[in-house]
Amino acid sequence: MRNARSSLGFLLAGVVVAGACLASEPRPTYPPTARGAVVDDYHGTRVADPYRWLESPDSPETRAWIAAENALTSSFLERIPEREALRARMTELWDFERYELPVERGGRIFFRKNDGLQSQSALWVSDSLAGEPRLLVDPDALSADGTVALMSFEPSPDGKLVALGLSDGGSDWRTWKVLDVETLRERPDVITRNKFGGLDWSADGSGFFYARYEAPAAGSELQAKNPPPEVCFHRLGTSEADDFLIVRKPADAGRTQSFSLSDDRTTMYVAVRDVASRTNDLQRLALEPWGGGWRARGAPEALVTGFDARPSPIGEDGTRVFVRTDLGAPRGRIVAIDAGATEPAAWIPIVPEGPEAIQGADLAGDVLLVSTLADARSRVRMFALDGSPLGEVQLPDLGTAAGFDGDRDDRLVFYSFESFTQPPGIWTLDLATARSVLFRGTELAFEPRDYETTQVFYPSKDGTRVPLFLTAKRGTRRDGRNLTYLYGYGGFGVSITPTFSVPNLVWLERGGVLAVPNLRGGGEYGEAWHEAGTKLHKQNVFDDFVAAAEWLIENDWTDRAHLAIGGRSNGGLLVGACLTQRPDLFGAALPAVGVLDMLRYHRFTIGWAWAGDYGTSDDPDQFRGLLAYSPLHNVKSGTAYPPTLITTADHDDRVVPAHSYKFTAALQAAQAGPAPILIRVDTRAGHGAGKPTAMRIEEEADRWAFLVRELGD
Repeated sequence: MRNARSSLGFLLAGVVVAGACLASEPRPTYPPTARGAVVDDYHGTRVADPYRWLESPDSPETRAWIAAENALTSSFLERIPEREALRARMTELWDFERYELPVERGGRIFFRKNDGLQSQSALWVSDSLAGEPRLLVDPDALSADGTVALMSFEPSPDGKLVALGLSDGGSDWRTWKVLDVETLRERPDVITRNKFGGLDWSADGSGFFYARYEAPAAGSELQAKNPPPEVCFHRLGTSEADDFLIVRKPADAGRTQSFSLSDDRTTMYVAVRDVASRTNDLQRLALEPWGGGWRARGAPEALVTGFDARPSPIGEDGTRVFVRTDLGAPRGRIVAIDAGATEPAAWIPIVPEGPEAIQGADLAGDVLLVSTLADARSRVRMFALDGSPLGEVQLPDLGTAAGFDGDRDDRLVFYSFESFTQPPGIWTLDLATARSVLFRGTELAFEPRDYETTQVFYPSKDGTRVPLFLTAKRGTRRDGRNLTYLYGYGGFGVSITPTFSVPNLVWLERGGVLAVPNLRGGGEYGEAWHEAGTKLHKQNVFDDFVAAAEWLIENDWTDRAHLAIGGRSNGGLLVGACLTQRPDLFGAALPAVGVLDMLRYHRFTIGWAWAGDYGTSDDPDQFRGLLAYSPLHNVKSGTAYPPTLITTADHDDRVVPAHSYKFTAALQAAQAGPAPILIRVDTRAGHGAGKPTAMRIEEEADRWAFLVRELGD
């Protein structure tokens, strides 16, 4: 996902000619879209919803509309001469061997690997760090079209079994199966009521704990609202109908929960999250064998109470539990909580709040590994269990480090490192010497040294200083006409750091500029930065993004005609809001799987859990705030909107595709200018994870082709 100014011979010649030729064509004739008479009353304000019928994903009318829109989009994209060359180059670059972070259990090393163009990454195992790997599971053999994905896996403590979390057609629902590592025989155990993952084995390997969701009604699996999960235990060899209930779902509305296990797997930590306040309580639950399975021993112990912070358990040392918290420390700190001394005044300070926001912390061996962000760039420091500093992990470059997960008896941990132009490499870190060694590297037909990433800071509308990463070919001239792709997210405390993307490489090769700002609503500077982009402050996020676009233009990186914006999910909301607020500022827009109907998002699947960031239309004040920026409700008839390619998938059960359908219909009806408003709907795909490689290449090539056509001059 990035930009393109064609300086390479293999595409340059077609851009100017195609842009001039195609731009002169009349705007597309859109399929007719019926307008209904639905009107809702929100606290005395009547709001029309004429395209409500598109919320029925499998009705004959909706399917006919999707088919007609896809046919229009396909015919439009097929006429772009550069499309095939983009697809070919993207396929060539994507064809490289890549590894994911390994997991060690019982002396065995489990990892996923993709040889290059496999639809899905396969699961491998070796009997030691230097052992010869052997194939365990090839998901490409599980479906003819490559749409069954191995989304997660969890080996048993002794490494003899592995639980496999499978997704069909991009859905967030997981089907879990169990494989014998030695014999490759599949056991009869099947779990079907899990969503998003969340599974861990018991200490004796007799079964596993998992988050169990309420089964949706038949036919509503991709849209039904998902109540919070309960925590259950599945004993191997039994039916999931006989699973043991360990923790009931929260009794209070608007709360959900998750769990984790201690290193010895005899203690469960349950985080109960209050969605509206984005805070949680932390409980500790002793586990014991019982009836061939496991159960809770006694009542839960309240470890952190009050719903006034966000505590996360890191690990244990005897009776002490190390916890990361933002109580009194919006950038985070680490404390030790001793048994029976759970009041905050009794917490033992270990790592105090510093100038950089803590992004994660792990306890491995006798070392605390603390990951922070220095202006959205990874730093990893090591501490003794009393908080004494042990030094910093020397990372290869400006980029993103992840991993560092381990147990108390580990002496070595794995981590990954990547940047905008360097694919993830897998490294080992020796905890005793702090020495890193490359475990698995990557080779691809691209020279990262030909490109550079710089970071600048610009003022937002209210004067807030916002960081911006700029990646381009070395020596790129600031002539005010560079094709520039401005990508953003700005929500849910998610930090946007330098990460690798094959489509970005294609954009950069063409002379394009990639611009990535760290908007408020993210977690780059801690909880205060996040809070500043939520609920009634959400407009700050859009202002930050617009200010980035204006800075790029004012500083001669690009101009309006050569500037495209893009984002996915909450980033799709960002693009939709900025598109409707400032249609004059952008040359093209690519909102993907976006949250675009802010008045009804919480009525579908897991949308209710986003209320902490957005608020909901059920509250009068929050309704007015949402209505002010909801992309769907701010489309104005008679406006000249820039060229827009909306992308979604008919199996997206996180952000249901009706958001994109309704937004497309509204934009097409309102468009007063000549620019195309198109939608591209994938079938047998979801929110993005688990999408087959070939399908990803097709989508990304189409997105870049659209920008080449619309931004070329």
